[in-house]
Amino acid sequence: MTEEFLEEDFPILVLVDEDGIEHLFELLAELEIENDKYRVLVPLDEEDEEYDEEDGEVVILKVIIDEEGNELLSDIDDETEWEMVVEAWQELVDSEEL
Repeated sequence: MTEEFLEEDFPILVLVDEDGIEHLFELLAELEIENDKYRVLVPLDEEDEEYDEEDGEVVILKVIIDEEGNELLSDIDDETEWEMVVEAWQELVDSEEL
């Protein structure tokens, strides 16, 4: 299992939902667990592109490669997989004292 925090200036991602609406997220970390990749994101306030610390919401999505080689982000539907990823994220948070 490889876990890695990115630089202090976290990249901002624009994700488009099923309705075609764009949402801004800050990429906190990427996790690699059992040959799968996951991204840990926090939603940003759309107007000022800042993280709402009071909300404290973190989103974890699985990286999927489609048939054409495009990278997509997907919800994690399997409960066992979800628990494994959350545990890895919590260990990273605890070790970094975030």
